[in-house]
Formats: sequence, C-alpha cells, structure tokens
Amino acid sequence: MCPPFKDESHQGVMTNQYPYPERVPQNMRAMLLTGYGSLEKLVYREDVPTPRPAPDEVLVKVGACGINNTDINLRTRWYDRAVDTSLSEQVGLQGADPSAAADLELTASWKGESSAFPRIQGAAVAGTIVAAGERISQNRIGERVVVDPQVRDPSLPLHAQLVAYLGGERDGGFAEYVAVPAGNAHPVVSALSDAELATFPTSYDTAEEMLERARLTAGETLVITGAAGGVGTALIQLALIRGARVIAVAGASKEERIRGLGAHEFVARETGDIRSAIEQLVGEQRVDVVTDVVGGPIFGSLLKLLRRGGRYTTAGALAGPIQPLDLRDLIYKDLEMYGITSPTAQTFSRVIGHVTAGKLRPLLEKSFALRELRQAQAEFVKRRHVGKFVVTP
Repeated sequence: MCPPFKDESHQGVMTNQYPYPERVPQNMRAMLLTGYGSLEKLVYREDVPTPRPAPDEVLVKVGACGINNTDINLRTRWYDRAVDTSLSEQVGLQGADPSAAADLELTASWKGESSAFPRIQGAAVAGTIVAAGERISQNRIGERVVVDPQVRDPSLPLHAQLVAYLGGERDGGFAEYVAVPAGNAHPVVSALSDAELATFPTSYDTAEEMLERARLTAGETLVITGAAGGVGTALIQLALIRGARVIAVAGASKEERIRGLGAHEFVARETGDIRSAIEQLVGEQRVDVVTDVVGGPIFGSLLKLLRRGGRYTTAGALAGPIQPLDLRDLIYKDLEMYGITSPTAQTFSRVIGHVTAGKLRPLLEKSFALRELRQAQAEFVKRRHVGKFVVTP
C-alpha cells in the first residue's frame, strides 16, 4: 500500500476555509510527475488532496484532458536551452541526456526556470464546475467548460502576459479535479463529448494565434509542417475557415486523412526535396505564410519558399531547435517571423466560438484511462497518430 500523500507544493490544497459540497471528495486520483526523466517519473496515486479553489477560482471536475507536446517537453527536460537534439522517440521515453549540461535541473521549463515537483501535468481540460471560490457566483456550479490553460497578467504587454501554464507552473488536468481562475473556464454548449472537447485547448488556440499573427487572409497560400499533429490538424481547419489554400507536409502514410480534412495539396515528409516539391505546386506565386510546428533542417528551405513580404510563424521545433539562418532571406525579402507561445485570451475565445458553432472537427485518435498515462505518452512519442490523445479520469 502506498504511504499517505504529502506535498506542500500543490496549489490550493493547504486550506480548509472553503468546505466542499458533499459530492466532492477530500482526496482524488491523479498522475504525479515526480521529476525530470523517463516515463517512470509519472506516478499514479489515489490519495492526492483535492485542490480547493482560491476566492477567484473555480474547481473543475475533469471529464477529459488532452495530451500535448508540452507534457513531454517538460518531463524530458527538452525545454532546457542546453538540449539541442530533436525530441525523438528515445528522448520522449527516457528523457534528455542528463549529462547535456550541469544545470539542467535549474532551467528545464519553457520559461527557463526550475520546476516544482511533484506536479500534476495536463493542460487541455474539459469538464464541469463543481465548486467556486467566494468571489465567484455560485451559479457557475454545474457549468460545462473548456479551460484556457494560460494564466495571464493583463498588466504586461499583450504577448508577454503568460505567467503560468496549466500543468507546468501550476497543477493541471491529469487528475479528477483541477482548480483554475474563473476567467479561464469558458462555458461551452456542445453535443461533443468531454473527450472530444479536450482535443481543442493548447492545439487550436496555438494554431489560431499563428494564423492571427501572420494575418492569413482568403486566397493566400499557406504551408503547414507537422500537419498530422494536434496543432497541424488544427491549422488545416482554421486556415480553411479563413479561405486560404493549404499545402500540408506530413508523413506519407497520413496523406488520406490529411486530404480528408480539406488540405488542397499534400507533400510527404519523406520527399527528398520538400522545397522543390512545394515550388512545383505554387509556381511563380510562391508562398504567403508558413506555419512551422516541426523546425529541424527544413527551416532554411521554408524561408526560401516565402515570397517577398512573406510571414513565418513557429510554435514548435521537435525536429531540432538549433538551425542555421541565412539572414539574407530575412533581410532582402522583408520577411516577418513570429514565435508563438502565448495565444491571447481573445484567440482562445474565438476558438471556443468556432467550437460552439460547429465549425471545427475534433480529431480524437484515442482515449486512455488516467492510470494508463505512461502507455499513452509512449504511443504519443511514436508520432504515428493523426490528431489527439486524451485521458479520462
């Protein structure tokens, strides 16, 4: 039998000031990340104190929580600036090489800061509000919600407002319950299941922010790398809503499903010369926008594909974060480049609007029980799926 769970780092569990309704248990099931490294660092427990919402928070009973690259990046230390390799399957399973730098433990988060353990990960939450802090209307109890994973400080510049990420700097949704700021819990009316709704946060808001920053408009030509992943499939759908021509790059085995989403053109990742293959498709027109969620050696070629005044946006570099840049492409073509980590609150609201209007298709590849999270991540890092994996507590 496991010893009783003891931890003073979990947000919101150290006060009994706000008693729960009887239906909310004192303890809950959760998957704890106990440190950086392999899948063994994920530990399933059934005696984790249920978080209590702060005065301006709500408590959400998790119906489902999506799995995303950010979960793997944090666990494996891949965020550390000293790690310069791709996020390969081996890294995803075993973690980054601990000899890569002496100070990995100090900087292994997306913010370049240390992480507190144990931590409950999981950023993409859909569920139901079951309790509310004293400053929040109790009428919100019972609302079905999708959670914006980004906790923001509105006093900061618009694209620097992200101060904490659900599942990173504060506990997330790989548990039965999660406490979140009330403003982050967006009411949703939809016939979709919680598992389907959990495919949208982190992927679709990131994708929409990429397109918004690039100002993608109707009639423009867009190249999407990593088009079979969560962000990639979101980019396809959101770009089509904007009326763009979509050229998708992904593994050859995924072509049928990618075209089924509406991509106008498909280029297999295994193609020897991706740049030439895309140039044959666009001819003299060139490419208006690139949305890159892969990085790696293709990076330089993507810049050369862009027309003068073209826009490049990136939200991932799993194929390799350190790549050469020919500044002449940037300078003499007057290119714009955007790095995307922090979608705005307005972007997230816009995505939820598309969801409630039925304009977006959830690509739920597979659901796992919470205790199966290790297995789910092991399958996730093989990159054989299209769309999203979720866990259901």
